[in-house]
Amino acid sequence: MMGGANASLHQEDSTDSCTAPTIPRDKDFGKFLFGCEHYKRRCKSRAPCCNLIFPCRHCHNESANSLPDPKERHDLVRQNVKQVVCSICQTEQEVSQFCSNCGVSMGDYFCNICKFFDDDTSKEQFHCADCGICRVGGLDKFFHCQNCGACYSVGLRDKHSCIENSTKNSCPVCCEYLFDSVKAAHVMSCGHTMHMDCFSGMINNNQYRCPICSKSMVDMSTSWQLLDLEISTTEMPVEYKFEVSILCNDCNKGSKAMFHILGHKCGHCGSYNTRRISTPQDPVCEIDSNHDN
Repeated sequence: MMGGANASLHQEDSTDSCTAPTIPRDKDFGKFLFGCEHYKRRCKSRAPCCNLIFPCRHCHNESANSLPDPKERHDLVRQNVKQVVCSICQTEQEVSQFCSNCGVSMGDYFCNICKFFDDDTSKEQFHCADCGICRVGGLDKFFHCQNCGACYSVGLRDKHSCIENSTKNSCPVCCEYLFDSVKAAHVMSCGHTMHMDCFSGMINNNQYRCPICSKSMVDMSTSWQLLDLEISTTEMPVEYKFEVSILCNDCNKGSKAMFHILGHKCGHCGSYNTRRISTPQDPVCEIDSNHDN
């Protein structure tokens, strides 16, 4: 794949050498007509790590990380990009929002820190100085949590469990690095983070526990009420009437409950998101008969 990129690079270089001076264009010329599957932009970046030209850093990373030799795989550090190629006139130049040759805007949104261009400003891009990268969603709709080291929706201010560097980890479902992922992320009540698509996929498949800490990811109170009703109408056989010790995944407290095939209710918070931590005790009927003797 990298060989293909190299071949493309030679073609672009040979085209540059015979291109006549370009007539100046309106800055909006070619808007939304160029780019890749990741971004709409009117330039390509020369990756300083391998000296090849790619539409964006994601295109580079997909190509570079598919090389057969693991030692040659690498990611492009966006801040290190020094040169870009205008998609309109094919002029290679230093990073800037406007082409030095034809004058076209290479991206309606431009960040000189991240060397980031994007014509689709409906994403409401903004640069977060604390994260050190550009985010989407609107500056007025997000805040940077210093404890978590990430940008969250303003609706989560003072309403989430802080976990240091919570997004500087891989998604526990798809294993993609979360911090600079282009996919939307979801912060659960426990403080752990995963992609919104992955979260929705778990919920659609009736998986309601955080894959990291096992706490409930959504409000389960209605489900617990239904379990209360079902357990009350489902009596266990005498030989299964014994007490077990349990640990609640939601409140992290231990308690005891009568064994039931449908679940064990926490004696503190009422959650059924529990696990057994003991072996069965003597059946209740046998204990009672021993006392009678």
